[in-house]
Amino acid sequence: MQHLTLLTLALTLIATICFAKSPYQSVLQHSRIRGRQHGPNVCAMQKIQGTDKKYFTNCKQWYHRKICGKPTVISYECCPGYEKLPGEKGCPAALPLVNIYNTLGVVGAATTKMYSERAHNQAWAAPTQRLWFLRNVNIELLNALHYHMVNRRLTSEDLKHGSAFPSMYQDFNVHIHHYPNGIVTVNCARLVKTDQHATNGIVHVVDRVITAVTNDVHTFIDTDDDLETLRNAVAAAGLTQMLESDGHYTVFAPTNEAFEKIPPEMLTRILEDPVALKDLLNYHILKNMQCAESITSGTPLETLQGTVLEVGCDGADMTLNGKAIIQKKDQLGTNGVIHYINELLIPDSAKTLLELAQGSAVTTATKLFVDAGLGSHLSGSEALTILTPQNEAFKEGVTMTGDLKKLLKNHILKEQLSSGSLYYGQELETLGGIKLRVFVYRNSLCIENSCIVAHDKIGRFGNMFTVDKVLTPPMGTIMDVLKADNRFSLLVGAIQTAGLTELMNQAGSHTVFAPTNDAFSALPKADLNKLMGNPKELASVLKYHMAKEILVSGGVGSHTRLKPLQGDKLELNMRNQTVYINKVPVVEADLMATNGVVHAVGAIIKPLRKSNRFTVHEDRINHLTLLYITYCIILQLSFQLCLVLSLSISSSS
Repeated sequence: MQHLTLLTLALTLIATICFAKSPYQSVLQHSRIRGRQHGPNVCAMQKIQGTDKKYFTNCKQWYHRKICGKPTVISYECCPGYEKLPGEKGCPAALPLVNIYNTLGVVGAATTKMYSERAHNQAWAAPTQRLWFLRNVNIELLNALHYHMVNRRLTSEDLKHGSAFPSMYQDFNVHIHHYPNGIVTVNCARLVKTDQHATNGIVHVVDRVITAVTNDVHTFIDTDDDLETLRNAVAAAGLTQMLESDGHYTVFAPTNEAFEKIPPEMLTRILEDPVALKDLLNYHILKNMQCAESITSGTPLETLQGTVLEVGCDGADMTLNGKAIIQKKDQLGTNGVIHYINELLIPDSAKTLLELAQGSAVTTATKLFVDAGLGSHLSGSEALTILTPQNEAFKEGVTMTGDLKKLLKNHILKEQLSSGSLYYGQELETLGGIKLRVFVYRNSLCIENSCIVAHDKIGRFGNMFTVDKVLTPPMGTIMDVLKADNRFSLLVGAIQTAGLTELMNQAGSHTVFAPTNDAFSALPKADLNKLMGNPKELASVLKYHMAKEILVSGGVGSHTRLKPLQGDKLELNMRNQTVYINKVPVVEADLMATNGVVHAVGAIIKPLRKSNRFTVHEDRINHLTLLYITYCIILQLSFQLCLVLSLSISSSS
């Protein structure tokens, strides 16, 4: 029974989504569904605790029980157009039809009713068709009242997104906007009750007084002295015509104070660079109109610059990228809305490489690049890509040396690249004059031993890749790497004895799991002597430690297999930042060579025993096979039995 109930609810919700005519209708129907247990025409409402703000509820808000980060309580009220009857459940009665004037009292707009009467405006009682947008607040002027009236009967279904209707005040338009969360605004005031029918019109209740809109967005910017710097920037970037044109823009307008907070040299550079300036300004403009009342939670919204801003709210504050920097909201124009902000938003595309790296998880690398004398490359106009290791990639107390300077120079590539354009085997030239290889794995993209761990930061002239490790450029062949490290002296001798020296020196792609001297010494002395005295067996053991492809540690996942030069596949996995091969831990990974990579291991790698791992699997297969055979036999016997019975019945008849 419970499953049937859940199925019914699910089908009802699907039907709601499929057949509702607008997001507002969807939310209203969802509120009806949530409230129907309390009787007919009951809507579930969410009220923000400590305020009078109520919302029809959608699925997300219903389960999260939060709006603008604040907890909500559920109340059950009559849906628009209905009222309670004494002694009956729910709201079974439609509201009685009276004229607009009397309807004002029914919908709770008593103050509006009072000021209408004081204005000696008896239009509400006349048999004409009027639309009212009302709020229970003090409206002082007759003109203001007229601006809340449209000389047509318009239901909520007629209030289409982007529509505008001439008011009864000098035909100035009122502007309607719908949002995906079901909110509808009229000149940025939220529609809180709709479709309160009267004999001579319809009343829709809004949450604030609305004011006449006469100027476009650019006129606001052009006439406000607090936006003087922005005005000059808009003119310099050639955006004046766009902000005067028809549209539904949202402009986050930085004040003069916001510009003054930026370091002078950075601000001057951007203002004098037409491309950076246009990107900066477009980053403050959304493609769609977004009133403050339309925001109930953090929402990524696309800017004209092409990236997104996280527009959200925290209680009564509207936020940008999680910060409450909006000091004046909802300055409505004929072609959009302006929100004043006290901080300048600088997109990555207007920043130098040095600016990209500041204030992020790569501050240690940034400081080291500057200390190494590379600041001019990172703050200039060269087309470059910088590989910036995360802070944790560096040891504490790292100091600048000649070798470190050389290494850091090899973290800067001579091209402006995007990670999406990289491919396996690609070679990238560095400022240091060496070439780095690109390795592409199932879940990682690596340049030598360093793997990219974050989205690209695309700057004005260069891009930044955040990587997990300090780069280890290749230093000679695999044989050179082994000979240069005293830990591998026994392995070097073993390779020479086994006749594999040429293989380890020749060009190609190899991965070597290199047993250290300790690994060889751990073998019984007799076994070690026997192995070293048999070149053929020694070659076989060593080839089980080698593969003909390059696999750096960043390419190892939870279950990775690698085919060695001889023997069964090696089983690799990563646990607690350590790579294991056939359960043998790697003691040092990613010793890069021109023809491959070396991983030091502390034990001789042996094939995994098949018995424990495969016997269970084989037993399971045998068990399933037996079940299948049994099923087939039973099916065959049943068929034969049915056939016998059928023949018997036929014979009897």
